[in-house]
Amino acid sequence: MNDHHSVSIVMIEDDEGHARLIEKNIRRAGILNDINHFTDGTRALDYLFNHRNGPALNGPALILLDLNLPDMSGADILAKIKGSPALKRTPVVVLTTTDDKVEIERCYDLGANIYITKPVNYESFAQAIRQLGLFLSVIQVPDIEGED
Repeated sequence: MNDHHSVSIVMIEDDEGHARLIEKNIRRAGILNDINHFTDGTRALDYLFNHRNGPALNGPALILLDLNLPDMSGADILAKIKGSPALKRTPVVVLTTTDDKVEIERCYDLGANIYITKPVNYESFAQAIRQLGLFLSVIQVPDIEGED
């Protein structure tokens, strides 16, 4: 066990250009946590649930989730994450090209924490990332056992 457990960021985004932009914005906002990037839902879910370094087995993460993936809908992934006892408290940021109110509503109903429309406007993204910075500091694994 390492004494200071950093939150890893899992980015599920099939568009390489968007992925690079998002990563650049995260770095510009001063967040240096590891980013694990997946381009499809199947590999992402396998990592999230089964990988020894994945969040289900290894602790806190933050998930950046694109809704339009080649193999499955991001909403399905969101439902799986929020339906899992191991992952349901993991913050999920939904990134998508749709600003359809119904879709946004559905994501919040499923438990999304933040919803960002692409192409990502740097200001709104930076704002969200700052909120996430708060998430990231809050979900660090506590050093002191038993304090909540």
